[in-house]
Amino acid sequence: MLIAPSLLSSDFSAMGREIIKIDKAGADLMHLDVMDGHFVPNITFGAPVIKAIRPFTKKPFDVHLMISEPLRYIEDFAKAGADIITFHIESDSDAQKTIDKISSFGVKPGLVIKPDTPAQAVFPYLKDLYMVLVMTVEPGFGGQSFMADMLPKVKEIKEKAKTVNPHLLIEVDGGIGENTIKQAYEAGVDVCVAGTAVFKTDDPSQAISSLKALCN
Repeated sequence: MLIAPSLLSSDFSAMGREIIKIDKAGADLMHLDVMDGHFVPNITFGAPVIKAIRPFTKKPFDVHLMISEPLRYIEDFAKAGADIITFHIESDSDAQKTIDKISSFGVKPGLVIKPDTPAQAVFPYLKDLYMVLVMTVEPGFGGQSFMADMLPKVKEIKEKAKTVNPHLLIEVDGGIGENTIKQAYEAGVDVCVAGTAVFKTDDPSQAISSLKALCN
């Protein structure tokens, strides 16, 4: 299991230091939630902030675009240092064109589905994806409760990917902690985004170790 701490739960006034801290604590990826105040009701940060914090770690930047028109901004985020860009199938941009544009910059593409969106929505695109992110909360805010009824989608996507893209990674985001990560692991999840479970503890290293140990 890979752990991708969500910077949404970090201290925004010291993001560089926070990244160094969770890098040393054993984070596998850095999860960056970009919200535009339109696709979701919250606003976070954009490409300039990502570019500013990129030098603080060599770990991959897993950039989750919760924005209405991701296609317009792919180049900005690619040049800012994103290693993976995931965007919502529910956004206004053409999914295939957006995937192709992400790939054209040498960045790994991923699709995201909200809780109300069926797993089948991503099936036509699986062969071209690096990752599918299944939201286990409604996107837009941190600290929500885990929706275990989203896990059957993980199994559906894994099953479909066996024939078209067996190396596809499945990520979940929302409500992941010591009480929920084992369920995710058993459902076939490869990457767990963890926010408060890592950042709101006194010992992030112990928190990440504990999460991983629960998946053994």
